[in-house]
Amino acid sequence: MFRDESLLGRLIVSLAKWLAVAGGLVLMAMVAMIVVSIVGRALLAFGLKPITGDYELVSIGMGFAVFAFLPWAHLQRGHALVALVTDSFGLRVNSWLLVVTDLMMLVASAFIAHRLYFGMMDKFAYKETTLLLRFPLSWAYALGFIGAAIMVVVAFYVLGRSLRYALKGEAEPKHAGVDL
Repeated sequence: MFRDESLLGRLIVSLAKWLAVAGGLVLMAMVAMIVVSIVGRALLAFGLKPITGDYELVSIGMGFAVFAFLPWAHLQRGHALVALVTDSFGLRVNSWLLVVTDLMMLVASAFIAHRLYFGMMDKFAYKETTLLLRFPLSWAYALGFIGAAIMVVVAFYVLGRSLRYALKGEAEPKHAGVDL
């Protein structure tokens, strides 16, 4: 069940991959917008102007992009690892250490998604908007919540995958997911 070749594994990997691709597209759109806005600021004398609300759009886009990349990074074990001490441990201890850290990641991601959900509900209730564009902050929170909710699903899957390897006494493959 917790194998990247299984139907569930392929679904989770695809979901995380396409969310990361969406985050990358948002980042590229933000870069293009920033370039256009800077050129507009630099050429004010020629009648051009910056994009109104570019700072607001960047903050919304960055919020989405961060949450969009987290599931893929966790699925691929792309987070920073400090192996100074753990390299001296055996296979079994390292396998169970992964289970513990994956459990902590699940708890942390569930807590973040939980709090983001209630923040989003508050923004919907109070109809709060950005200053210049009057963009509803509730939708910005909803974009982040999508990534956070998918992160919880991925964290649960990764925990199951590492638990499966630990119970079998096997080492998790160095590259657990599939290539992009």
